Amino acid sequence: MTPTPEITRMSWLMIAVLGFTWGSTFLGISIALEGIPPFWLATLRLAIAAVLLGVLWARRGFRLALDPDRKPTLIALIWTAAVACGVPFLLLNWGQQHVTSGFAGTSMATVPLIVLPMAHFLVSGERLTPRSVIGVGMGFLGVWILLGQDALTSSGNELEFWGRLACVCVAACYAVNSITIRRLPPVDTLGLTTLIMVFGALITLPVALIAEGLPPMPGARPTLALLFISVFSTAAMNILRVAVIRSAGPTFMTLVNYQVPVWSVVLGSIVLNEPLPPGLLGALALILAGVALGQWGALTRLWRKAT
Repeated sequence: MTPTPEITRMSWLMIAVLGFTWGSTFLGISIALEGIPPFWLATLRLAIAAVLLGVLWARRGFRLALDPDRKPTLIALIWTAAVACGVPFLLLNWGQQHVTSGFAGTSMATVPLIVLPMAHFLVSGERLTPRSVIGVGMGFLGVWILLGQDALTSSGNELEFWGRLACVCVAACYAVNSITIRRLPPVDTLGLTTLIMVFGALITLPVALIAEGLPPMPGARPTLALLFISVFSTAAMNILRVAVIRSAGPTFMTLVNYQVPVWSVVLGSIVLNEPLPPGLLGALALILAGVALGQWGALTRLWRKAT
């Protein structure tokens, strides 16, 4: 890791690739769901990524703990895997059966809004300011619009509401995961990511077997989508994420939060002809504005470094 974060043209290119690839993940999930049940999709995605990352981790000697006196416990690793990918992948895939890929991507923009108040109480040195409180309030107003205040009372619309709620719960899982990882002892990032994929697959496998039986034999289109989200969105982008954080810093990495929902909406509309209701676009604008306001201090410092 560089002693001082250095933001270069390559940094901007890497963050753009991350934003586009993670934004297109929701499109990939929608296509994969055409031939793969949701829980098996989660299991196969994690298993493929675990194998790829495991090969790379093996070349580094399977090192995990960076401090021999402070090793992560098995329970901590399993919990991290559960909130990082096990539970959220199950919820996201199930939810995307009932909502558009654009909606699913937009809901992920709420992750920083959930992290801010959690970090205030759980992470030393992280404190809410009046500006960030206003930003969180704006963002959650966007979430209320996103869910739809009339969804439960609309006839025949209950599954759509639960699909929306599942996507928002995924964002909550990712927020909890952000705090969980920060509270872990020093670990090798590649090793931790690999174990998260392994334990995540072990969590989703029994759910897939019980709920959906044996794995399916999907056609070419869902299979290609599965390979895309496994190889690129999950394995390769986790490696690139580490490269960005190590070179340009974690604050710079937060810029991906503003790109993912936009790409998910744009690609869903272009490729899948998904509708763009005013409520979705209004919610997206409110959430992104709330995130920007909540992270204003970090963003202004980042802008000074970049210029």
